[in-house]
Amino acid sequence: MMKPNVRTAVAVCAALFAGALVWPAAAAAHCDSMDGPVVKAAQHALETGNVNLVLVWVRAQDEPEIRSAFARVLEVRRLGPEARGLADSWFFETLVRVHRAGEGAPYTGLKPAGQEPVTGIAAADRALEAGTVEALAHQLAEHAATAVRERFARVQTASGYDPADVAAGRAYVHAYVEYIHFVENVHGLIHGGDGDMHAAPGAGRDGHH
Repeated sequence: MMKPNVRTAVAVCAALFAGALVWPAAAAAHCDSMDGPVVKAAQHALETGNVNLVLVWVRAQDEPEIRSAFARVLEVRRLGPEARGLADSWFFETLVRVHRAGEGAPYTGLKPAGQEPVTGIAAADRALEAGTVEALAHQLAEHAATAVRERFARVQTASGYDPADVAAGRAYVHAYVEYIHFVENVHGLIHGGDGDMHAAPGAGRDGHH
């Protein structure tokens, strides 16, 4: 089992990525890039002939499709360098597409290598490379604390509106809803276990925005 601080870091990270709650850019998945983990796994699988290296990246129900694609690619690769390159590219696209579908995310094509992922994803990968999540957990805690304070302050400021000013009242409601859903998303992921990282930003469990 994960240590509590590791679990919290992962959960908060998921919440922040899912709703773009700390970093301004939307969470851009790097699993669809040529130097991302899915394509790297595919390259290793094709080099070794071990399909299990890519099966871990797809759901069990998608395994037959990937097994079939893998077998076809191995056959085509024997036809020569040009066929090998085309077959490999097709397999990378197929694997990433199926992987993304399993996450409930759209597939928009493979991205070229060398693109820097958004700040949060890069930080998550660096923590894995370093073998410790402590620095990331501390950073996320600071970001989350700052974000919730900002939202809380906006609600407090807006709450003193004149009842005759409907526009000001709506501004208060907007700030309130944003604050409530932010806390709900983070709290739910930390204490509720798994969360939907591809849920619409700001969507509560009741489906409200």
